Amino acid sequence: MAAPVLQLALDFLDLPRALAVAGEAVRGGADWLEAGTPLIKSEGLEAVRQLKRSFPDNVIIADLKTMDAGRFEMESAAKAGARIAGVLGAASDATIAECIEVGRNYGLKINVDMIEVPDPVARARQVEQMGADYVGIHTAIDQQMRGEAPLDLLRRVKAAVQIPIAVAGGINSETAAEAARGGADIVIVGGAIIKAADAEAAARQIKQAISTGRGVKTTLYKRATGETIRTVLAQVSTANLSDAMHRSGDLPDLRPVFPGARMMGPAVTVRTFPGDWAKPVEAIDRAGKGEVLVIDAGGCGPAVWGELATHSALKRGLAGVVIFGAVRDTPEIRRLEFPAFASMITPTAGEPKGFGEIGVPVNAGGVKINPGDWLVGDDDGLVRLPKAKAAEIANRAMDVLERENRLRQEIDAGSTLSQVAYLEKWEKT
Repeated sequence: MAAPVLQLALDFLDLPRALAVAGEAVRGGADWLEAGTPLIKSEGLEAVRQLKRSFPDNVIIADLKTMDAGRFEMESAAKAGARIAGVLGAASDATIAECIEVGRNYGLKINVDMIEVPDPVARARQVEQMGADYVGIHTAIDQQMRGEAPLDLLRRVKAAVQIPIAVAGGINSETAAEAARGGADIVIVGGAIIKAADAEAAARQIKQAISTGRGVKTTLYKRATGETIRTVLAQVSTANLSDAMHRSGDLPDLRPVFPGARMMGPAVTVRTFPGDWAKPVEAIDRAGKGEVLVIDAGGCGPAVWGELATHSALKRGLAGVVIFGAVRDTPEIRRLEFPAFASMITPTAGEPKGFGEIGVPVNAGGVKINPGDWLVGDDDGLVRLPKAKAAEIANRAMDVLERENRLRQEIDAGSTLSQVAYLEKWEKT
């Protein structure tokens, strides 16, 4: 294969949207069109037939992820119009051999997908000897959400086999060029095109990156690791994060002190007696730049935070404060633009008695918060991201945002929310 191919993964549940996005992407330079596994599970092989009818000049791939019944599934895909179909590398040798034999009989090329194979380099060598046409290097979506990527594995497999290699797993306009330089013969892109408001422009940009070997900067379709979580969290809302956590994670009854407050950071926790502001003030000195002070004051007054504490926190570079209890001096806090969230506002201050602890699990609005958990706040309120899953949740929230960008474009183009959500089709029966 002379130049890397751009393969579009149509990982939708609804065929009309898949066909519309495919049309945009083909105009932008997409070469091959893949009926993704979600699409085939939702619409069956009719998705392959419709793609073949609509785009007769493009190679159509059926991403079956076959694990058993290789003959039956591959025959069906070939008869539906697929030129390439996928079997899992984790399948038995017997199943892979059946798929390859069917492929020879029907003119169907077989891609063996190395997703979650324990030793993909060794397995790639084996399936090459068995007669596979392609090897697929694939980082699963759920693994992508944890910050994993396929490019290092691509290079190792490329050095081990001679057959063409396809690479998939969170490829965007930056990493597409890296994939091409790393030896990919087929660069498979899903979300960076199918979630784009303008799929034609997105495909053209990625095609250019593949052709020139120079990436094009993007802020979307990138997944965070522990070091880059703030970059992702800066782009998503608390609503996106709640959706990413299956509509959970919020801290009830804690509200921003002023509109437009925006906050994110890992928690430094404080438990104190109602109205006792000694430990909260001491915790300011222990907190680091970019951290959020979370104060459990029992959810009642008097105030444990005010203007002077805010000045001190700003000097330390804190990202904000969350108070399950009372705050005062809100006009000054608003003027200083320091993100503060609280369950009460009162003019009455407490006294520094020194009861409580710093760096222990606390309660805020009925939600347990551990030291190091991430807190994100905006006008909608607050959400908590458990420390161990913070990067994954941030990535899933970014996925929510990206998908909404596409739906917003479809509404602007004349559709309605009920239509773009296919509500009647997906109503519970």
